[in-house]
Amino acid sequence: MEYRDYYQILGVGRDANEQEIKRAYRRLAREFHPDLNPGDKQAEEKFKEINEAHEVLTDSAKRAKYDQLGASWQQWQRTGGDPGQFDWSQWFGGGTPGGTYQWHGDLGDLFGGGSTAGGAFSDFFRVVFGDMGNASQGQTMGGSFRRGTGQRVRRGEDTETSVEITLEEAYSGTTRLLEQGGRRVRVKIPPGARDGSKVRVPGKGHSGFPGGATGDLFLKIGVQSHAVFRREGDDLFCTVDVDLYTAVLGGQARLKTLDGDVTLKIPSGTHSGTTFRLRGKGMPKPRSRDGEHGDLLATVQVCVPDSLSERERELFEELAQIRGMG
Repeated sequence: MEYRDYYQILGVGRDANEQEIKRAYRRLAREFHPDLNPGDKQAEEKFKEINEAHEVLTDSAKRAKYDQLGASWQQWQRTGGDPGQFDWSQWFGGGTPGGTYQWHGDLGDLFGGGSTAGGAFSDFFRVVFGDMGNASQGQTMGGSFRRGTGQRVRRGEDTETSVEITLEEAYSGTTRLLEQGGRRVRVKIPPGARDGSKVRVPGKGHSGFPGGATGDLFLKIGVQSHAVFRREGDDLFCTVDVDLYTAVLGGQARLKTLDGDVTLKIPSGTHSGTTFRLRGKGMPKPRSRDGEHGDLLATVQVCVPDSLSERERELFEELAQIRGMG
């Protein structure tokens, strides 16, 4: 029986942490997933190897046992031992440590399992981690197996993809049509979606293995910056230009919002930097049952005329004298 180097299969070091292992697994699983490689037997076998390596290296108990086995195997190789004569007995349940075993036939004969040894996991995995006698009863070390198959049922991996939307789309909600594993998936993005938020689509991830529940698809939202509005949480911020005369005498200014234009009342004597709060004119609040919105905060920017007629200049000079500034 051949020793399997799970670290090499995933392309990670032996000191890799769980997150590094999972990242490597997801990358390889996407590359070799049967849904993306229909009819490719080599990809299917590679996918099985990847799943098997992930199964062992993300389970602390299995990984500890595997690392002990790896140290023994490497020591055996360093001493020039024949791989076919390696002592496997101490690594499977029911064996008597100390014996030396060598076989070239069906591993199922060793456990009385016959053809059941040809399932989703390798002979190596079954010797080290699987109990073929109990597998027919639906029990084995480290997880539940499909009755009578010796194959551990695993839920499919979740997948994640990113999508960018405009602020207007985030305000009103939108949809995206995605290609996922050769399938088209229409995803609804709810109003109020925030930058970095995720939308979960149940059952649209990777297929289970073998026959387990399908994983979920997560859509990571990126909200594009806007030319007019700046967003903080559910509130929006903007500036509103007010001419000098309206700022001095008072009046009205037109203000654009994501829900249409509104009229803003400007009191006389309004200074640049004055901020008006328009309640409920911000972004929809996610998961609000009452349709609540944040606020829109509009900061006044007084616009000074850049050119004056002769008469306007005379009037400003007269005003300056009245104010004692002449």
